[in-house]
Amino acid sequence: MTMPPDPLIPIQPQGDAGAVAQRQLSLSAARAIHWQRTRRLTAVLLALWLATTFCSVFFARELAGLSLFGWPLPFYLAAQGAALIYLGILGGYALAMRRFDRRYQRRLGEAP
Repeated sequence: MTMPPDPLIPIQPQGDAGAVAQRQLSLSAARAIHWQRTRRLTAVLLALWLATTFCSVFFARELAGLSLFGWPLPFYLAAQGAALIYLGILGGYALAMRRFDRRYQRRLGEAP
């Protein structure tokens, strides 16, 4: 899949057209890798969100035998546990995206 040139990254010709084309290919490859990682992370975190939301409700009767801090596990998940998991998902996304963006910025700086 070819991606259109990034309008936010100006490419100044610095000599021959071959160097400009090489830089454009390098930037396109870096952008493709960045978005592939972003989509993969988003899919994994959405699956975790779905599992947390769906499983705590669907398996509530089976989980009722388990207790956490003296409360039945489904009650705890509904009251606090799911919110803590969602907060963890948001924090994980922010940390991972920071790392992905830094890698992308490094790749932009390394492009010939």
